[in-house]
Amino acid sequence: MTLMKIAIESLENIAAAARKFLDEVGEKRVFAFHGEMGAGKTTFIKALCSELGVTEVVASPTFAIVNEYMAQNGSPVYHFDLYRVKTVDEACDFGCEDYFYSGCYCFIEWPELVEPLLPDDAVDVFLSVDEDGNRTIEIK
Repeated sequence: MTLMKIAIESLENIAAAARKFLDEVGEKRVFAFHGEMGAGKTTFIKALCSELGVTEVVASPTFAIVNEYMAQNGSPVYHFDLYRVKTVDEACDFGCEDYFYSGCYCFIEWPELVEPLLPDDAVDVFLSVDEDGNRTIEIK
């Protein structure tokens, strides 16, 4: 069941989409981002971080697996890219559950492998691109 759908027709309205997203999700803190390569997961996470007041450069943590940023309110924001993680044990080895249950924002790209480890209230976010290059975000 789709709880919310947000259309992103261009990069000019991505900040507004990120604001709407954060307003709608309320107190939720763990987000599993699903979508094909190039769907815009990292770009949207950058916009979310910007709306949270992160001033550091937000980049995909492809090789680091997790990047930590500081929100304007002083709390950490964690950005994961689990594309290269091959086993649940490998994810546990770097302490992913500690992050997921920290109460801090966790934005997780390629979450499929760690879904059994996510909190029950984790939010599934699906990004897709249509033939015109417009992106849609569905929160389930």
